[in-house]
Amino acid sequence: MTENDTKSAAQDMPMPMPDWEKRFRAPRVSLPDWAEDAPDRALFVSNATGTYELYAWDRASGAQRQATDRPNGTTDGVLTPDGESIWWFSDTDGDEFGFWMRQPFGGGADEPAAPGLEASYPAGLALGRDGTAVVGRSTDEDGSTVHVVRPGSEPVEIYRHRESAGVGDLSYDGTLIAIEHTEHGDAMHSALRVLRLDGSAVGELDDTDGGEVELGLEVLGFAPVHGDARLLVRHQRRGRWEPMVWDVVSGAETELGIELPGDVSAEWYRDGSALLVVHSFEARSELWRYDFATRQLVEVQTPAGSVSGATARPDGAVEFLWSSAAEPPVVRSTSGRVVLDPPGMKAPGSVPVEDAWVEGPGGRIHALVQRPARGEGPFPTVFEIHGGPTWHDSDAFAAGPAAWVDHGYAVVRVNYRGSTGYGREWTDALKHRIGLIELEDIAAVREWAVSSGLADPAKLVLAGGSWGGYLTLLGLGRQPEAWAVGLAAVPVADYVTAYHDEMEALKAMDRTLLGGTPEEVPERFEASSPLTYVDAVRAPVYISAGVNDPRCPIRQVENYVDRLAARGAAYEVYRYDAGHGSLVVEERIKQVRLEIDFAARYVGRLGVE
Repeated sequence: MTENDTKSAAQDMPMPMPDWEKRFRAPRVSLPDWAEDAPDRALFVSNATGTYELYAWDRASGAQRQATDRPNGTTDGVLTPDGESIWWFSDTDGDEFGFWMRQPFGGGADEPAAPGLEASYPAGLALGRDGTAVVGRSTDEDGSTVHVVRPGSEPVEIYRHRESAGVGDLSYDGTLIAIEHTEHGDAMHSALRVLRLDGSAVGELDDTDGGEVELGLEVLGFAPVHGDARLLVRHQRRGRWEPMVWDVVSGAETELGIELPGDVSAEWYRDGSALLVVHSFEARSELWRYDFATRQLVEVQTPAGSVSGATARPDGAVEFLWSSAAEPPVVRSTSGRVVLDPPGMKAPGSVPVEDAWVEGPGGRIHALVQRPARGEGPFPTVFEIHGGPTWHDSDAFAAGPAAWVDHGYAVVRVNYRGSTGYGREWTDALKHRIGLIELEDIAAVREWAVSSGLADPAKLVLAGGSWGGYLTLLGLGRQPEAWAVGLAAVPVADYVTAYHDEMEALKAMDRTLLGGTPEEVPERFEASSPLTYVDAVRAPVYISAGVNDPRCPIRQVENYVDRLAARGAAYEVYRYDAGHGSLVVEERIKQVRLEIDFAARYVGRLGVE
């Protein structure tokens, strides 16, 4: 072989796959959901084929079967209590508008699960032991409706209202339905109503006092015992989310007094004698068992990091999906074993996260920081802003931030006002000044990042998806000198047009956040819309948008892009055939690669490829 032959052979060899790409491609699984009366039958989500789909798992035999197979993926599914059927939601190319379908657990043809119901956005589902289903729906024309669907019978509507509402749970014996509703007009704080299957009311719990008080309630589930009318709910009466028990027949309310800082959620153990408590505080989470007889909390041991889902099995063991920023997710059991370990390539780890606490205009702000493994800084830095806004970043594994770290960037994630996990006042602080308040907190953290020596002030990237994409575009216009590059995925760009085009449930949320419609409070929509400030944008802008997105619709993105184009601004737009994000791994990798390449043009190519 000549020297030239050797060079040619080397050039023809495939390049090794970089770690950042492996993290997206490595097979993952969700926490398996199990049938209440057939606990060996389970359902989980996996990306094993390159698209996130539902899988049926017979735990007794170990057999697994891919249950859905659609070009844009499927993640919404539930088992019937007897484990005989899988209900899954079928939309069109990610538009979230469609029908519930049903297929046998062991495989077979799909069929409409609730024939007679027109297409809608889903608004909760509860399945009974006798084959009855309670289906929540939302449409722009009808608002919210709830229907009882019995085998062989036409659906019967038992609830309707223009404001947002949804099915919470069906009692174990199938006689009581709990719904969450916002008939009072505050879409951020739900009230609860319990109905019989004929639609007659059993009980009402409304901490908002008809919309006058900003206190919400959430359905966590009926006790899993025949004839037991206890409903587990979450409330905000003490300034954070925590569980209590409401006997919907007697009306008795039992507050549990779980004295843990931060937000608390829970689910029932199988016999109804105890609760599995999930405690979230300062971007980490842990598990506890609460015993009704002793009123004692006993910690369920989990590693430091984040539990993104947990369930108590019939034998008392707890299964949970755990990860940290440095370690990929794994489904563990308190029995000491890994519950579900997908075959194939394993995701490489990343660097651990550090906590930063920064004084801001509304109080102390919590930020999570990841630094490149090499180098001293100051680093080019990506401010990766979470969506929601009622969500929070945590010490959990995330392939996106890890990719930036691999490429030599520091990553800062800000749990701005509006984020969950820091108390009710922090979450509710946004009203009437949305976007502007979050940017104040991001600016405070940005100032800290620069002054501490972490971030290079000339190489700051503002990035995010959904609400994070909205804040990115708003930040580029409101803080034009602060950012070198902006990367906005599925953003709100023109708030007025977005309001008119988005799904009805989000219209209700926007009316709550801004205090009315664009016609009623035009000055607030204008102050909070990125389009208002588009002519001030100086940083190059990259936008990705799903053409079928019902949450941040494409027309309002095009309005913003047209304004950028009209003044010759530096920008790129990537449109893809899906909805509010993609469930296709290859598409996710493509989008991350496009973002990294776009940023590299303006802050330099760093780290590894």
